[in-house]
Amino acid sequence: MIPIRDINPTVVRPVITLLLIGLNVAVFLFFQPTDSEAEEAAFVYERAVIACEVTTGEPLTDAQIRGGCDAAGGSEAFPGKNVYAASFTSMFLHGGIIHLLSNMWFLWIFGNNIEEAFGRAGYLVLYLAAGLAATGAFIVANPEAVVPLVGASGAIAGVLGAYAILFPTHRILSLVIIVFVPVPSFVFLGIWFFMQFAVDQPGVAWEAHVVGFLFGMATAAVFRVQLFRRLTRLHKPLSYGAST
Repeated sequence: MIPIRDINPTVVRPVITLLLIGLNVAVFLFFQPTDSEAEEAAFVYERAVIACEVTTGEPLTDAQIRGGCDAAGGSEAFPGKNVYAASFTSMFLHGGIIHLLSNMWFLWIFGNNIEEAFGRAGYLVLYLAAGLAATGAFIVANPEAVVPLVGASGAIAGVLGAYAILFPTHRILSLVIIVFVPVPSFVFLGIWFFMQFAVDQPGVAWEAHVVGFLFGMATAAVFRVQLFRRLTRLHKPLSYGAST
């Protein structure tokens, strides 16, 4: 299923969602090199989070890049790299135009409602925290991985998880084969979640997606009462007094 839009109107302009989309697109278009694979690889290795670097606390050596986390010898490929700060920068790097567009499309469809529910500051905290939780999950599952982890998928998965808790019955207009079908979000997101386990997707950090999603669900569940109070207040019909 390909989501087209959600049938869930908002009354608050999704400023943070638009800023996040703009930032991700700008990084891809204006900062990530695309002239050669070597330049692109060097850029990503220098700025993206790498599990082996976090577990060892040191940037990868040339030998580790070629031979794995246990490889001995060699000099640090990027000695000035902050291996922990890379957990943040990784969220704004993407492996290609399709990777970028698919992530941004999901963020556009689901992000506005979660931003409205959490408020701008709370939404940004949720997004970043879900991304960090997703990154942590991948590192725990793959502590010796020397492949850079890139993409906003873990953070966006947190947004999806929150949506599943707050708006389970709202419809997601989806393209199913050649037919447009309004699917309840709990069905759409349930299928998305199941697909992380069921489909072999080489190069996809499914652990990050799963934990990001569960983090978003848990956060929305904990603050559910406060979030619904906020939504009720925002959507309460205005009273204009008596009229003739």
